[in-house]
Amino acid sequence: MSEPTTLPFFRKIITGLATKDVPAARAFYTALGFTVNEQMSGESSVCIVMSDTISAMFMAESDFNKFSPKPACDTSRNLEVLLSLTCGSRAEVDDLIQKALKSGGSTFEDAEDHGFMYAHSFIDPDGHGWNLIHVTETP
Repeated sequence: MSEPTTLPFFRKIITGLATKDVPAARAFYTALGFTVNEQMSGESSVCIVMSDTISAMFMAESDFNKFSPKPACDTSRNLEVLLSLTCGSRAEVDDLIQKALKSGGSTFEDAEDHGFMYAHSFIDPDGHGWNLIHVTETP
């Protein structure tokens, strides 16, 4: 009898973030073009799929506080983390920024072109910071 075929293991990142409004988080991120994993979503959370290996789980603050040893931070005053997401092109960076602005997000800096890397950032309606980067070559 032959050995069973083992599929390669791909580690995934699912980041957990608190939200004040689960339906609004769903609307914001689907407006950016991301999809929802309905199997991992419900009334008090929504799982936003950003790639095959990256998802963001937005949980109602009350649920977030059940999973975290510390309470959610006040994102109107502090960032708990700056999340960076790579993009396939400068155009994708700019497109996601425009979608974020049209859907209630804001920016806190101008786009930066470092030659080998193009970056721009936005803050979502819950105050989470996202850095979008496109790298064209190794410096």
